[in-house]
Amino acid sequence: MSTDSIDTTANPDPSDLPLFATALPQRPGRVRGSFSMTPTTSAPAPNGDGISHAGPVTRRLPRSFAGELDWPSVAALRQQASDRLSAALGEDRARTTAAEQRGRGRAIIVELLEGEAAERIDVGAPTWSPAEEAAMATAVDNALFGLGRLQPLVDDDTVENIIITGHDQVTLELTDGQLVPGPAVADSDAELIDFLVFLASRSEVNARPFSQAQPRLHLRLDGGARLAAAAWVTPRPCVVIRRHRLRRVRLEDLVGMGTLTDVAASFLSAAVKARRSIVVAGAQGAGKTTLVRALCAEIPPHEAIGTFETEYELHLHELKDQHPIVVAWEARPGSGERGPDGRQAGEFTLSEALFDSFRFNLSRQIVGEVRGHEILAMLKAMESGAGSISTTHAPSAEGAIAKLVTCAMEAGAHVTHDYAVRAIAAAIDVVVYVHLETAPTRDGVWQRRRWVAEIITVAPGEKDKGYATQRVFRTVPGEQAATPHVLDDSYRDLARYGFNLDGFVAATPGAAR
Repeated sequence: MSTDSIDTTANPDPSDLPLFATALPQRPGRVRGSFSMTPTTSAPAPNGDGISHAGPVTRRLPRSFAGELDWPSVAALRQQASDRLSAALGEDRARTTAAEQRGRGRAIIVELLEGEAAERIDVGAPTWSPAEEAAMATAVDNALFGLGRLQPLVDDDTVENIIITGHDQVTLELTDGQLVPGPAVADSDAELIDFLVFLASRSEVNARPFSQAQPRLHLRLDGGARLAAAAWVTPRPCVVIRRHRLRRVRLEDLVGMGTLTDVAASFLSAAVKARRSIVVAGAQGAGKTTLVRALCAEIPPHEAIGTFETEYELHLHELKDQHPIVVAWEARPGSGERGPDGRQAGEFTLSEALFDSFRFNLSRQIVGEVRGHEILAMLKAMESGAGSISTTHAPSAEGAIAKLVTCAMEAGAHVTHDYAVRAIAAAIDVVVYVHLETAPTRDGVWQRRRWVAEIITVAPGEKDKGYATQRVFRTVPGEQAATPHVLDDSYRDLARYGFNLDGFVAATPGAAR
């Protein structure tokens, strides 16, 4: 392969480069397994930390293009392009925008491909067709700046979630809820791990460690998707990429999808406008974040909102017409050894973000997800101001309370069970449970269905439990929508905020008017 120097002092417009004269293909439509892109190495070499890293690769000359790329060639080109781009940017990297870096990178890719094509002619090897050359350019660009062989799956508008339990064990959850097999995303598990390490370290803003010492990875991807990965502590590397298709969503949209009824939507809308604090509970993948976005759409546009997340998922700060004033905080895990205070260098927690937020004149504080110590940030937010919204994983609405109590007690011995129960009962007003069900269709394809199955109100009381609940909406066996049940008198005033009280009463036989 040619190694002539490349002049990258200029910042070329990608549209001026022949292979990138048009936008990179996004491949809408159904998923195809024959055209996927990722860096690979033909001979990965361990460097002592258990991770295989791409090094110099001796490549065979590729076969003629037959609908599938030569991934070792893609890997070698990506490595060379990465090295040349780093050398070209030098100390200017921090002052160069992502678009400028990609423009320079594409110029490098074009020249590398031209050198490869010339070498093929010199040795009498099969030359690339225009289609193969364009595919190689896109593959190297995806490997260097995108998600490699995962990129076509993330670009596919029919794919909601990507579930990987090994490089060749891929399941795709489509937007209609169907679960279908997907194409391999690497040629080996070692290659998949190697790419995850590269992906985790590539971020200029919030890079994440991923190694044997840090075997778990949570990462926000360009475009807003969320990646979670684990390796070394699982039999094979496991990855889940969740795409958030419904960013701009309202409660009426969910009514149209059958997720909840008109009356339940009016209750939740009124609860938000009345500044009641809400927790959305459900299983993994049940649609909790989507429901929270819909709830947040009911917040009046003049209110200043603060969001607190380990990785951005709500993306309220990107909906400027809907939420003009949003301060979005994202936690940072830190890296390296822990200092005397037990913290890693660069660590930034949600509790710190919440502490800082009290100087930002916010109307509402929204903690995206509570899995553990985030409960303290959630409780502080709910105790400090009304109208907070959070999510957590739980098997039922009341089960969410027990889950949050457990999370609070994990914060340390200073948080007793009684204190946790009292604090949660005082802070939370409403819990919404979203049910997830997976069942086969008539065609034998597994499909997921989601709906709001339960809405309860919470209040301090009942000496034995420390709190009292009232099931406002419940799901009758055999149905897939929560229907009115019993309304606490203190929530009748939600009619002032748009709650369809008459509709609730009409759908509740025997209820007092």
